[in-house]
Amino acid sequence: MPKVALPPFVTESDTAHPVLGGGLGPYSFQLISDPGGLTQFGAFIEELPPGSTSGRRHWHETEDEMILMLAGEVVLVEETETTLRAGDAACWPAGAPVGHRLDNRSDAPARYLVIGTRNQRDVIHYTDHDLITHKDGPARRYLRRDGTDWPERRKE
Repeated sequence: MPKVALPPFVTESDTAHPVLGGGLGPYSFQLISDPGGLTQFGAFIEELPPGSTSGRRHWHETEDEMILMLAGEVVLVEETETTLRAGDAACWPAGAPVGHRLDNRSDAPARYLVIGTRNQRDVIHYTDHDLITHKDGPARRYLRRDGTDWPERRKE
């Protein structure tokens, strides 16, 4: 296949989770796998400006995830905190109950490559919240840890 023409970065002002709401700060992303026609795994570059976080701490039952730092610095927040810089990588195997997120606490943008499995079905656990998301294709079901449904979604 020839060289892939990558689309420009897309900037989101803030991402509002359907249950947990927003407040993560802005970020930008550039898709790689979709323009390349890949279907087995997803790959994109994400850029976090200073003060932004990548998401809520979470882990996946059926999806592998990894990041490779390209530029800047982030703090990997798990049970402990680890600073990651250009050239550092972090991996989370499917089913490993290690909630994780990235915070940009520096004064410069941070850029990293994200690669993950594209399972149509997954269960996502949010470590710091009483929330488990069941993903089945585009459908999502939001449950508390005890298996009861969330009463409503946030409108943020």
